[in-house]
Amino acid sequence: MGLLDNKTAIVTGSSRGIGADVAKYLAAEGANVVVNYRQKAPRANRVVTEIEAAGGRAAAVGADLTTQDGVQALASAAMENFGSLDVLVLNASGGMETGMEADYALKLNRDAQVSMLNAAVPLMPEGSRVVFVTSHQAHFIDTVPTMPEYEPVARSKRAGEDALRELIPSLAEKGISLVVVSGDMIEGTITATLLDRSSPGAIEARRAEAGKLYSVSEFAAEVAKMATAEVGTGHTEYVGGADYFGKSAS
Repeated sequence: MGLLDNKTAIVTGSSRGIGADVAKYLAAEGANVVVNYRQKAPRANRVVTEIEAAGGRAAAVGADLTTQDGVQALASAAMENFGSLDVLVLNASGGMETGMEADYALKLNRDAQVSMLNAAVPLMPEGSRVVFVTSHQAHFIDTVPTMPEYEPVARSKRAGEDALRELIPSLAEKGISLVVVSGDMIEGTITATLLDRSSPGAIEARRAEAGKLYSVSEFAAEVAKMATAEVGTGHTEYVGGADYFGKSAS
């Protein structure tokens, strides 16, 4: 018996990287998983195929989370495909892509997170869990400087975390808990690749400072654990980056 048997999870931004591995870990615990993508349907379909090949259940759903239609479609997909929604993993993020509007980072990392949560909450029963995925560089941005290239994204993600935390009392009234998972720079993510491209040597420098950087799979496993961890609402789970510990951030 898995910890998530007969439960359904939505994982935003799960066609690749951390989100894809989180989806697979949750499916391995018995969850039905809604795999979300914005444009790359073949990638999302491959994640679904891998889950199904391992005996799990999943569905790929295309949705742009910066639109109200997108968040509503994604929330509805859980009910339409599996009849429930018990876990929401807010993993999708961005802001370093080229060719996007100036306020795209804030639209995705703050506004879309709140919109997705608000669309999901009416469908989630008491005991449900929301997991927000962020980075140390964003979580600690008010007390610990980060690379200039990443600062706008970091501030938008911190704004998203703050906006979600403001909803904790209303979530608690419904018996829904919110947990934040903050990780150091993760080897192999698109963000790390873009950072290293704009600031050559950034990954190696951070690895030297931290002593170890988690892989995508390692970090995803920690995120997935928080879907069922016995922690209180508002808890922050820190993954890696020991040199950040003890620094003030709520």
